[in-house]
Amino acid sequence: MISASFRIKLPEHLWVAELSTEFSRATFRLLSGYRAGDTALELGEVLAETPSAAVESMRSHPSMEAFELLESEDGRALTKYETTDTDLYAFVEASSLTIEFPVDVRNGWYEFDLTGTREELDRLQEFLDGLALPYELRSLVRTSEAEGLLTDRQRELLETGLRLGYFEVPRGCTLAELSAELEIDKSTASTVLRRGEARLLNWYLTGPQGQSRR
Repeated sequence: MISASFRIKLPEHLWVAELSTEFSRATFRLLSGYRAGDTALELGEVLAETPSAAVESMRSHPSMEAFELLESEDGRALTKYETTDTDLYAFVEASSLTIEFPVDVRNGWYEFDLTGTREELDRLQEFLDGLALPYELRSLVRTSEAEGLLTDRQRELLETGLRLGYFEVPRGCTLAELSAELEIDKSTASTVLRRGEARLLNWYLTGPQGQSRR
C-alpha cells in the first residue's frame, strides 16, 4: 500500500476557494460531508487567530443554503452547513476515490491524503493530468517502508507544523507558536523537529536501507 499527499488548486467559483484566498492565514477543514442531490451537507472547522470574520463570510456567502455555528473558541470555530458547491463530490465520483477526512483548504488549495495501491495512485494521477487545475504530489510513501521511521513525538511535531504552516514560505507560524500549540519548550521542539527532518531526508535520499537510528 502507498500513502500519498496531494494539493489541488480549487476552481475560483467555489466558496471555499474565495474565502480561503481572502483569509489566507486561515485553514478551512472539512471534517465530514456528503452530497444530497444538488447540495452538500458538511461539518467543518475554521482555524484562525480570529475565526469570527471568516465565519461571518461563510454564513453570508450566496452558496450557503443553511448555516449553523456549533462552537466558537480562540483560534477555532466548528460549523455545520449546507452548500450548493458540490464539486468535491463530483471530483470523487469521477476519479473513483474515497474521501479521507479531514480535507484541509488553505489559500485556494485542497490538501488531502490518499492510501491505496500503486495502480489506484497511477489512475488518480492520470485523472489529475487530464484536468485544467494545477496539482502537486507532496509526498509518496510506501507504508511498509515508512513504518517505524519516526517516533510518535517526531510525527506529532511534523504533522502539527505542517498543519499550522510552519514549513511554508513565508512561515504560517513561528517555532514559539508551534511549541506553544503542543505545550513544550522551544528548544525541545527544535531538537525533535531537526531529528525528524533528518530521518525523513535520510530515508528519502538514501532509501530505507540507509536509515540511521537517532
